[in-house]
Amino acid sequence: MTEKIAGIIGGMGPEATVDLMQRIIRLTPALDDADHIRCIVDNNPKVPSRIKAIIEGHGEDPGPAIADMGRRLEAFGADFLAIACNTAHYYYPRVKDAVNIPVIHIMEQVTRHILTQYPLEKKIGILGSPAVAMTRLYRDAFSPHGLEDIWPDSEDQAALLEVVIKGVKKGDTGDAVRKAYQKIADNLSGKGVRVAVVACTELSALDEALPIDTVDAADVLAREIIAAAGK
Repeated sequence: MTEKIAGIIGGMGPEATVDLMQRIIRLTPALDDADHIRCIVDNNPKVPSRIKAIIEGHGEDPGPAIADMGRRLEAFGADFLAIACNTAHYYYPRVKDAVNIPVIHIMEQVTRHILTQYPLEKKIGILGSPAVAMTRLYRDAFSPHGLEDIWPDSEDQAALLEVVIKGVKKGDTGDAVRKAYQKIADNLSGKGVRVAVVACTELSALDEALPIDTVDAADVLAREIIAAAGK
């Protein structure tokens, strides 16, 4: 079987894309360079802000740029695509319509993982950008399977974006950022959540141990990329 080439739509943000690539390398069964999968990566931080477009409502539409990245990756030889950003999956239909190759959907893969690994859990916490909540990306994936997405209280959700996610984007992974993240996870635990999705690639890059079980969407995506490539 010929291995397939992965195309990665990245840059949202750049560190999160590099983190995904590191996960792919770490998780691939390899004894030498040639055992790893080929990835064509567009690590493009110039994609218009998803936060400004979705949350603030006055930013440039990122959809055309993200779809164009998909087309270029396909033209360069990618056999399938993955989007290295949870929020950017709001534009998944635009990418899918722009190409003739499969596009992995991170929310669908995370949902399958939860159903397999945590079959008794119905209340699933979400640690992610408010844009992910506003666009109902996980709710729409969960609800057909009887899963409920549980979010932090509004104050903690705001801190998750302003202190933690934006902090990581600025390169800050220090104690203040990590303590804020821990407090937000404690808030979910107080709501009866025992399993939460790390649903932002900046949070994945932070890689903090939390007081509740977590399903890291970046890890799930990395494993699916490896499987789709035929490893």
